[in-house]
Amino acid sequence: MERDIREFISYLHNTKRTTYNTEVSYQRDLKKMVSFLRERGISEISMIREQDLEDYLHEMETGNFASASISRTVASMRAFFQHMYQEGKIKEDPSAGLRRPKVEKKMPEILTVEEVEMLLEQPDQQTMKGLRDSAMLELLYATGMRVSELLHLNVKDVNLRLSYVTCHDGNKERVIPIGHISRDVLERYLRECRPSFVDDGNEPALFTNVAGKPMSRQGFWKVLKGYAVEAGIQRDITPHTLRHSFAVHMLQNGADVRSVQAMMGHSDISTTQIYLNMNTIKMRDVYMRAHPRH
Repeated sequence: MERDIREFISYLHNTKRTTYNTEVSYQRDLKKMVSFLRERGISEISMIREQDLEDYLHEMETGNFASASISRTVASMRAFFQHMYQEGKIKEDPSAGLRRPKVEKKMPEILTVEEVEMLLEQPDQQTMKGLRDSAMLELLYATGMRVSELLHLNVKDVNLRLSYVTCHDGNKERVIPIGHISRDVLERYLRECRPSFVDDGNEPALFTNVAGKPMSRQGFWKVLKGYAVEAGIQRDITPHTLRHSFAVHMLQNGADVRSVQAMMGHSDISTTQIYLNMNTIKMRDVYMRAHPRH
């Protein structure tokens, strides 16, 4: 079955042109499924029945997996078995009758404009590390890009003269404008800081650690958490918080939803409209607190 999974992932990559993160997610879900099935003595894809998959999902439910994780697993299994059926490797699709659990859409955590400003003021730009950290945080908030996209940026993706960055999402790319604050600190970082970190002229990564190696997600997480504590922000900030905050603040200040969708790289506008709904909720709360005849 492992060979079938590898073939499926190759199909996703070469034919469907899916993103790296999607491929990793499918592979992880399917490997867990295979592990469960092997414990039942099922070693060939042709041996799998719908009840086996139902039992696996039941085990996930009793194991207190989140509804979102179970729903994603169902999607992974459906895509995999449908492909296997189309390729003629199985006579029936055992996942055809599977149903996803209802997933509650949790509103993302966002910061107020004041909290963002406090956060962005924390790095000490008089130090090399502080200048780098400031450039990362400013760019993340200026563009609304995903943290993975930020950390995969190369130096050549930055155009300071025209004030934009080219962001890569798998096989897709999008151009995002940046404001003068983000541009200026990026320019300083590239001129004053990065050369002291990077000895290897062949290193393409825009942001590196002090050893000149590409900044890791864990490294960025520590940077963000540290500055959130220094700023006195009590919320549970994640690397995605600035992305969510970017979207809501743009909409609050008059940006149209289609433009925000394009900047954030959402393929479906309904994803972006979640932020529009959050903006409406905020306006209602403000109204209820402030209007004398509410």
